Amino acid sequence: MSGRSSINEGSASAAQAADDPGDHFATRLRSAVKGAVLFPRDPGFTAEHAGFNPAVRHTPEAIVVPDDAGDIRATVRLASLLGLPVAVQATGHGISAAADGGILINTRRLGSVTIDPVERVARVAAGARMREVVEAAAAHGLAAINGASLDVGAVGYTLGGGLGPLGRKHGYAADHVRAIDLVTPGGRLLRLSPDQHEDLFWAVRGGKSNFGVVTSMEIGLVTMAALYGGALFFLGEAADRVVRAYPAWAAELPEEMTTTLAFMRLPEAPTVPPPLQGRVAVRLTAAYLGGEEEGERLLAPMLAAGPKLGSMGALPYEKIGTIANDPPVAPLPVYERTGLLHTLDDAAVERLLALAGPDATLPPGVIELRQLGGALARPAAVPNAIGHRDAGFLLFMANPAPADQAREVKGLQQNLMDALEPHLTGGMLPNFMSSSDLAPERVRAAYTPADYERLARLKQLHDPRNLFRVNHNIEPGDVTRPAATP
Repeated sequence: MSGRSSINEGSASAAQAADDPGDHFATRLRSAVKGAVLFPRDPGFTAEHAGFNPAVRHTPEAIVVPDDAGDIRATVRLASLLGLPVAVQATGHGISAAADGGILINTRRLGSVTIDPVERVARVAAGARMREVVEAAAAHGLAAINGASLDVGAVGYTLGGGLGPLGRKHGYAADHVRAIDLVTPGGRLLRLSPDQHEDLFWAVRGGKSNFGVVTSMEIGLVTMAALYGGALFFLGEAADRVVRAYPAWAAELPEEMTTTLAFMRLPEAPTVPPPLQGRVAVRLTAAYLGGEEEGERLLAPMLAAGPKLGSMGALPYEKIGTIANDPPVAPLPVYERTGLLHTLDDAAVERLLALAGPDATLPPGVIELRQLGGALARPAAVPNAIGHRDAGFLLFMANPAPADQAREVKGLQQNLMDALEPHLTGGMLPNFMSSSDLAPERVRAAYTPADYERLARLKQLHDPRNLFRVNHNIEPGDVTRPAATP
């Protein structure tokens, strides 16, 4: 039973009920939780469901802002009883599917982070941002496996894989999860770990919100002794030389250094240095887990390419977010595409230069290559659903544009994807999927075939009505065979 018709019918009845905040549905929901409950007529409703990327807009029937895990359990139990879909949001950075109908749980009030420096473990609540984890860990000389942006929700980032500047040395953030507290579709609170509910522990680390609401997690931390890094921007002939030299240079780097290469068309804005305004630049970022002298030596071949803007240098770990320097807000809708490349050979480089290089016509935004390999290529010590570990690079495009230009921007993105098709593996990583990747075949591409089959069967076992489907949905599948061991 997929539950689609019953969910839609339940959503319609809830919508009728929610028109009057004094009705039975509203009364039951408000009496079930201690936190805030909002309906479309209530002040603050829009602010509570607004996300980072306005390309996706929610229209839920109700929003719950829980005070604790008990509120989440009560909300899920009521949603299950009424056949309403449940969506989950923390910071709003990972929005892909619109929460149309049903109940949106906004976990932003659950933001606590505690560090055990002896065990090197962080306990992170559902609404905490990665910045809060980084700052708390840094106070003890420790580091989390954070991403390029520190403003994203720590739980969503980690459970979607978690790829960042420490990745080639330490692997995916999901590989470092020790335990998870999960509210199931039936409203039970389960402790997941390598020794408890092992099937769900495997599935949630990669399957994200398909199996319930994560109220908190425990993640392993690593010692951070030294960090060297930054970003450099190259223009014109220097940009061309950097792009052509990058593949061979990156292939010789030690695992302690993780790099990205991006084509960026920057806006004509006062926050952008004048030489970069309205131009296509190539940005090289690097994070090296070592000293400044060795970092400079490793970077020397790229510095020889020619004039550049930006800087590299020693950084305290809590400043690691300045390497990518992602914007805190998205003022316009942002349209994204992603894929994985086997490697960067000469043909792939030429296609990139032709369609994304300094002489190409691009919409504002970024076309980025993230270097993989190293620890990212090795299996996790405790297996999870993050696969496709044989890829050499991740390709990610993000282009902001007004809604009336969406079709044009998506067409340019598709042109690049088509040109690179011979070099793409056909796979993706869960964290980088967007609203363009909601179709079942796109969701399947985020996992290996064996992993997707196992996830679908676990979904059938744990969420047969597909209560948690406002996401990159793993639809309930066949359970005639036992779930395979990864």
